[in-house]
This record gives sequence, C-alpha cells and structure tokens, in this order.
Amino acid sequence: MTPEIVCPTPLGTGQTSKRSYCDVMSGRDPAEGILVPLPPHRGAVTLSFDLHNRHTYSEEQVKSGRAFARYTATIGVLAMDNTLLSRAVVQNEFRKAGDLVERIGGGAGPGGLKAVAPTGTEHVIITIPEEEKDQVSILGEKLTAERLDGVANYTSPGRPIAVISNVQLEFVPAPPPRTPTRRPAAR
Repeated sequence: MTPEIVCPTPLGTGQTSKRSYCDVMSGRDPAEGILVPLPPHRGAVTLSFDLHNRHTYSEEQVKSGRAFARYTATIGVLAMDNTLLSRAVVQNEFRKAGDLVERIGGGAGPGGLKAVAPTGTEHVIITIPEEEKDQVSILGEKLTAERLDGVANYTSPGRPIAVISNVQLEFVPAPPPRTPTRRPAAR
C-alpha cells in the first residue's frame, strides 16, 4: 500500500512519472523527519522506497563539460524514540542531463522546471519490527559531494541530504477487535 507520508519539505512532482519527491533533511529529532504512519499490523512491516541523490542542474555546466559530481548520501530510518532501525546509502555520478532520474515541475527554469532534480536511484527495503506500532521517521545523516573544485561533507541539521520517492508498505493487517459475546438473557 502507498502510505500518506508527512513530508516536511516536498521537492515536487516528476514531469514524466508524476511521482511525488520529498527532500530528506538532516537532523537528530525523529519528529522533524519524513514521517511514515504504520497501519494496524501483525508481525513485521516492510517499508520500501527509492532513494535518490539531489542535484542542482546547470545546462551551462553540462555544455562546458564541467558538470561532474559524485554524491554519496546516507540516511537513517528511526523509531520515534530515536532508535536507529536501519541505514541506507545512495551513490552515483552526474555528468549529463541523462543522469537525472527526471525533472521536477513547479520551478522558475525553462519550461517551468526546478533546477534541483533527483539523480541516481537505490531501491531500499527495510523490515520494521512488529513492536513499532504508530510511525517511523526518515532523516538524513551525511552527504558527501565531490566536484571538480573539491569535496564537501554536509551533516548540519536542516540541510537537504537526499530525496525519496515511491514509498510503499507491505504488512499483514491486525485482526479486527473482538466484540464481547452476548449471553442470552436469563428468564
């Protein structure tokens, strides 16, 4: 099922896929991350999503051959008590427009496109223990960006680290609540 996630910083909708993309911000407080509500379930829940790096596209840099970037983003999936359930990493290189997953609409660029777009895709599958009943959080941990002019590491809170899309949950529904059995009235 596709859950109704709480995305504090939506990137936008893909021009071709019409998928929603959400920025994964760095931070330490699960309440400030992307919140994924868990429906009533029995057993573990499987959370899956596509994890992408985040690239600011420049046609000028591509044409001049100076658009190279290698990104490595690390994110965490946390319980609401700040327990780390799992980590995921996406790494890819950008050189040309074809390295973008797709362009995002709603921007001021040519054709109404945003300059920021997802690049690279890592399909992530995480098992969430049965004990997690309400929701989990996705938060960014670290981004390393290597460019022609050097390497930069980003970890400060509130910074976009990566992008996610295609969030899905698989689970066994919890049994319906029992209703008390009515006894016939005594005569």
